[in-house]
Amino acid sequence: MPSSQELRVLFVTSEVYPLCKTGGLGDVSAALPLALRALHNDVRLLLPGYPQVLAGVKYKSKVAEFSALPQFPPTNLLSARLSLSKTEHLPVFVVDCPGLYDRAGGPYMDEFGRDWPDNALRFGLLSKIGAILASDASPIAWRPHIAHCNDWQSGLTPAYLHFHPGKKAVSLMTIHNLAFQGVFPPGSVVQLGLPPHSFDINGVEYYGNLSFLKAGLYYANQITTVSPNYAQEIQSEPLGFGLQGLLAARRRHLTGIINGIDLTAWDPATDPHLAKNYSSKKLADKAVNKSALQQHMELTVDADVPLFGVVSRLSHQKGIDVLIQIAPQLLKIPAQLVVLGSDQAQLEHQLAMLAQAHPGVIAVRIGFNEALSHLVEAGADCFLMPSRFEPCGLNQMYSQRYGTPPIVHATGGLVDTVTDCTPQTLADGSASGFVFDTMSAEHLLAVIKRAVAAYHDKKIWQRLQKNGMAKDFGWHASAIAYQRIYRALLDG
Repeated sequence: MPSSQELRVLFVTSEVYPLCKTGGLGDVSAALPLALRALHNDVRLLLPGYPQVLAGVKYKSKVAEFSALPQFPPTNLLSARLSLSKTEHLPVFVVDCPGLYDRAGGPYMDEFGRDWPDNALRFGLLSKIGAILASDASPIAWRPHIAHCNDWQSGLTPAYLHFHPGKKAVSLMTIHNLAFQGVFPPGSVVQLGLPPHSFDINGVEYYGNLSFLKAGLYYANQITTVSPNYAQEIQSEPLGFGLQGLLAARRRHLTGIINGIDLTAWDPATDPHLAKNYSSKKLADKAVNKSALQQHMELTVDADVPLFGVVSRLSHQKGIDVLIQIAPQLLKIPAQLVVLGSDQAQLEHQLAMLAQAHPGVIAVRIGFNEALSHLVEAGADCFLMPSRFEPCGLNQMYSQRYGTPPIVHATGGLVDTVTDCTPQTLADGSASGFVFDTMSAEHLLAVIKRAVAAYHDKKIWQRLQKNGMAKDFGWHASAIAYQRIYRALLDG
């Protein structure tokens, strides 16, 4: 198609910030469509009609009814608008099916943390409506060129499109985290209206079950994931999670595009959550936030001791167990530690016990607090992110933007966004943090000691801070990369 022609994109997603968010997908589902629309593409979201979605969108109107889908309850399609700010809006379609979506709890689990037993039907419907709207079976006039699907919840859209006999959009499948695959019993194949012969190794079958994610990866015209390094890692064990063979076979159709961050929400010069705003030209003002964080978390107020910050899910994936192992040695450096997050109860308990045993030196806040997460990014001297795997990661980018050099494990998007501090990278101006290669307590402690040595050399530390703050982590470059892929798909 001509490069000047407007691209129409249906962005199929199970969550979007600020209406519903369980992880990075929610952030991407708001930011990437906005950035694509800024490039003059007509991008519209397709969302499940959770209560918080129906309550949060504006100007709702019914544009279609789906009463003859034999596998699914009667469903309405609503057209609406999601307002992200006074000037930023996204057009959305909402799958309005109260029997599947009108319930308390989260998008995927009930209030007790149990998966909804009908998740196959709930997200099969989302996928099915996505495929209908992206084909000549659509009851509405707007027709997309691209169906951009995200994670397992919309993984059946490329499969439904593949088996549609008429005209249809091309499909793109983005992996945000390969560990979540949407696996259901084999009977779900017929229940969801897929042809029986699709239940095959060359199809939707995954170790005797149906996998929504495998379906998307097998049938999509193109696959992307959220960092170039992660795109390589998932083609082999251990990060392929059983899909490495398929992904390696489709490597020519697999591209890694690094996520961006919201440069407006995460800007130390204007952030309303900080005790004092600052910039790379006024770095001295960052110290006010360190003092404020120490006071808020009841740590000893000390400008000279290095303060390490963590904002994370408290899980094995995030390496929190390894951080707990080295905490006693960390304190002997000496250093302080502040942790904000929640997830696995055992790790939460161990961290709480550490804070109780070391008052004034370790502070832990279980749960999530948006304002406090910003203050940690600004008030910490160094940010810890020892993830075992990290498809992209956002906090390491926030940290660099806030002049808080991150310490990261060499995995996924962390490798693509943090440049290790060495004499060479300091000389060429690229050093922005600290990277360790081997996931172990010994190697984490060693890199922390290396960071502390740099921290006590104020010239080196300030150079690191300014290098990180000068980086552009916005969405513009990523949106251009996606636009190129869309056009290549349509031209090819």
